[in-house]
Amino acid sequence: MGLELKLERGDEPRLNKDGVKIVMIQDRAQHSMVLFLPLDKRKQRILSTIRNSEELRRGAIEQLERARVRLRKVEIEADEYRTNGYSEIERERVNLINATCNSLERLENYKNETLFFEKQRAINQVRQQVLQQALQRALGTLNSCLNSELHFRTISANIDILGSVEEITD
Repeated sequence: MGLELKLERGDEPRLNKDGVKIVMIQDRAQHSMVLFLPLDKRKQRILSTIRNSEELRRGAIEQLERARVRLRKVEIEADEYRTNGYSEIERERVNLINATCNSLERLENYKNETLFFEKQRAINQVRQQVLQQALQRALGTLNSCLNSELHFRTISANIDILGSVEEITD
């Protein structure tokens, strides 16, 4: 008697020893499975289902491999993008620092120029005030001198006039 694996709906597999057929199915991982099946329609459907599932499994493995390759490619692109992004951010940070330093330097120069001009203006104001005071003193002295001279001349002229009047009256 041969061995036969009978599969009925809801039943556990049972071995029948009539007419033995051995079918070898190998999967990709090199594991072998031996089935003892008589070749009836039902068994052929099972074999066909196993073959189909093997093809589906191979297709799924190929899809998985393609997905892994795409994932790795995307990861590499993401790393490059991150690296380039960090480089761009660093460049912008350096440019911003340089621009800020330039602005601060210009502001410092403007401040120094403003301080210099304010200092010169203050010096010129003091000079002008000193000159004005000196001129006022000189004018006061000159007026005082002129007043004295004018007074002296007026007195002299009056004396001369009085002297002339005396001569005429004599």
